[in-house]
Amino acid sequence: MTALYTATVAAMGDGRNGRIQSTDGHLDAQVRVPSELGGPGGATNPEQLFAAGYAACFHSALKRVAAQEKANASESEVVADVSLHALPEGGYGLAAALEITLPEIDRETAEVLVAKAHRICPYSNATRDNVEVTLTIV
Repeated sequence: MTALYTATVAAMGDGRNGRIQSTDGHLDAQVRVPSELGGPGGATNPEQLFAAGYAACFHSALKRVAAQEKANASESEVVADVSLHALPEGGYGLAAALEITLPEIDRETAEVLVAKAHRICPYSNATRDNVEVTLTIV
């Protein structure tokens, strides 16, 4: 496959308590273990970054399919909740829940658009059959 775009980000520091920085300088942030997990908190964390990426990516896919279907998604919003959980066999896993708001679109059309967006979104494709993803139209 030919890459359409490659993002490069370095993580440095003490594991999850450190810093992340993209090569183009647009992303430069401290990362900390959340206080809910016994860490110091006070900075972003990988789960928040994943949720931000998934929400933005899915919203972009949703806007694309809505435009193709000539549906008004101008007031749309996607909220992503990403949860970290312990796996029974050891290690950790993620689960994602997306709440999609399409106030200008009827329920039946919204369901079609969300299904189409889920098929083309790179995050949805990357998580399919590996991460539990719940889609809710609100």
